[in-house]
Amino acid sequence: MAGNTVFGIYPTHRKIENALTSLKFAGFRPAGVSFFFAQTDETANALFGGAPGWLAGIGALAIPGVGSFIAAGPIMALLGGGGPSARNGGLAGALAGAGMTEYEATRYEDRIQSGGILLSLQCDNAEWAKLARTILRETGAEDISSAGESDSEAKPRVRHAR
Repeated sequence: MAGNTVFGIYPTHRKIENALTSLKFAGFRPAGVSFFFAQTDETANALFGGAPGWLAGIGALAIPGVGSFIAAGPIMALLGGGGPSARNGGLAGALAGAGMTEYEATRYEDRIQSGGILLSLQCDNAEWAKLARTILRETGAEDISSAGESDSEAKPRVRHAR
């Protein structure tokens, strides 16, 4: 996941649905939006339809030795591909492959396995990353962090249409 990536954890499905709606109306492209959470009996059908239906590639995946998950967006391909990070480092290794530091990946792994929902956004530049962090904060995300180019190093790219 290249460029500026913003991550946050949501404690409930309702809050992430609100976040996805806000991101959609703010002009974020669905191709850069991902979510990821542990699959349980209660969560198996929780996010299908509505705002999550705006995202492509929603599905179930399994990480060997870790468990079953529901994911959508670019993170689905990254984690579901069973690449070396997922096979050798479990969930934290796969998350580190998404651009997180090892410390953040371990922290997020714990939050996801405790029922949290990871939302990640690939942003074209620092301006979009700042907007993403604002929306995540306003919609109830916890543990918000960023990976990739810093705000001062961000290079201008094609701006999303609003």
